[in-house]
Amino acid sequence: MTQLRKNRVLGIDPGTQILGYGIIEYGPNIYKVLDCSVIKLNKLEDDQTKLREIFLQIQDIIEANQTGILSIELPFYGKNPQSMLKLGRAQGVAIAAAIVMGVEIHEFSAKKIKKAVTGNGNASKEQVCDMISRLLNYQIDSKYYDASDALAAAYCYTCQNQNGLSDQNGPTSWKSFISSHPDRIHK
Repeated sequence: MTQLRKNRVLGIDPGTQILGYGIIEYGPNIYKVLDCSVIKLNKLEDDQTKLREIFLQIQDIIEANQTGILSIELPFYGKNPQSMLKLGRAQGVAIAAAIVMGVEIHEFSAKKIKKAVTGNGNASKEQVCDMISRLLNYQIDSKYYDASDALAAAYCYTCQNQNGLSDQNGPTSWKSFISSHPDRIHK
């Protein structure tokens, strides 16, 4: 298995027709887009074939780019519960592919991703695309907003990480904070 790099983030906007992905390499105040595109699944014959393709392609993308972090958008409840279930399956398969590859997983709501990129959790897809292009100084080639949404998911993770919310020397969850600071717990 390839050595994974923790400064490379694979962002995914899950879908069963079109799945967007974007990869950012980052450091202190440095961002470089390594890839940004979509996986087109709409011509595949059935849901099982689509899910298999997502699994295999995500593994290939991780292997090719040595991404150590996955930042993925959570499915949201809309008007159609069937759509949410399909999105959840696509997200689950992408996460499973990343787990098999040894990648660290982070999930964010669409509102949190939009807020990280535009400052507004209710921003439109067009606003997200425009702003992520400016922030990363990268012209998004795809005509699909799925690709820009995926880059936005990757960027959201980097904002959280660089702002000290995920300090590698400190606790990364409430559970680890509590176990490392028992003196701060009031009973």
